[in-house]
Amino acid sequence: MGAHFIVQGGKSLKGTIHVNGAKNAVLKSLAATILFEDTVRIENVPLIEDVFRAVELLEDLGIEVERKNRTIKIKTKNLHKTNLDINIARSLRASIVMIGPILAREKKAFFPHPGGCVIGKRPINLFLEGWKCMGAECRETKRGYTLKAKKLKGCEFIFRNISVTGTETLMMTAVLAEGTTTLRNAACEPEITALAEFLNRCGAHIEGAGTHTIKITGTGGKLLQTRRKAIKTIPDRIEAGSFLALGALLGRPLKVTGCDPEHLSVPLQILQEAGVPIRKGKDWIQVSKSRKLKSLDLKTREYPGLPTDLQSLFVILMTQAEGQSMVHETVFEGRLNYIEELNRMGARITMCDPHRALIHGPTRLRAREIESTDIRAGLAFLIGAMIAKGESRVNNIYQIDRGYEHIEERLIKLGAQIQRIES
Repeated sequence: MGAHFIVQGGKSLKGTIHVNGAKNAVLKSLAATILFEDTVRIENVPLIEDVFRAVELLEDLGIEVERKNRTIKIKTKNLHKTNLDINIARSLRASIVMIGPILAREKKAFFPHPGGCVIGKRPINLFLEGWKCMGAECRETKRGYTLKAKKLKGCEFIFRNISVTGTETLMMTAVLAEGTTTLRNAACEPEITALAEFLNRCGAHIEGAGTHTIKITGTGGKLLQTRRKAIKTIPDRIEAGSFLALGALLGRPLKVTGCDPEHLSVPLQILQEAGVPIRKGKDWIQVSKSRKLKSLDLKTREYPGLPTDLQSLFVILMTQAEGQSMVHETVFEGRLNYIEELNRMGARITMCDPHRALIHGPTRLRAREIESTDIRAGLAFLIGAMIAKGESRVNNIYQIDRGYEHIEERLIKLGAQIQRIES
């Protein structure tokens, strides 16, 4: 059955909440350690389930991992496997990023068909095509994919569709390849820039990270060295954006600290246009509940646009806004699947097609039992339960734990009434 939350809704939130290190950054940093000869130290690590699963994958490969509070030290010299454990990998969609460094280092790798969130098809063709472009052979079986290469050579690869994970994975693969690799139509997320900057400090040669064209001059197989430099994980802009949406609904006020406002320019613009009072500084943003929210159309985009990972949180916001708005999910098929559950809470949302829905607001949400389907929808349901008056139950909260550290403890400090029940 798993753990669940019991939520007493209708409570205002007041105070300060700190943003942890970015999940989508630290998972790639963990994978990148495979490119190194010496010990890698990663700081500001969030204590979340997806990180725990990634560490388990590394340990299963023979890699030594030492954890202390929010710091992880990794020694890869005893790496003796090139195949990802099927059971662990299927619980972690981001496990595929480890294949790039494994292939680059060992010239062979195996990974199962990916798992993770149930939010529709997320094809891996781009990864396979990129590896083939560098000289790898790929064979698919019922169990997964086997990759082999005599050597990896730089190439020019064009992403048909912008892919964050694809960009990161092929960038890391190219770091140890021979010659120059050019990635065109690459993703520009801050997590990619941060990863490239650290790799460059340790001997990699990456140009253009943060733009749509990235050039990587490979080391020809020579492993990187940290020389005691540490990776400090950047703030989680998705967690920050989630808290901003929460504050816009219940804040009296709510101050989000330890974030980078520059990473949230579009979400902040949406909140401002919706009528949410906002103040901000160098590393903090304060929001308050608006007396009257204005409805706005939402369209997910690659960075710097509205992140798909914030879509469900901003849909919750629009259920409380005056008028009609449309959400258009352009990144993932099936990411609007949670809307039926939201309608059971009293929202009035009409599906137009698998990628678009009309939101009619404002509506009074009702307390009820809800099933979390993925990380972000799970938090949206938790926020919905906090808005609704009465007692709600949020099930399958492992999904929320995958991306948000001790979320109920942090929200309780702000005035929320949430109880975790272990089943």
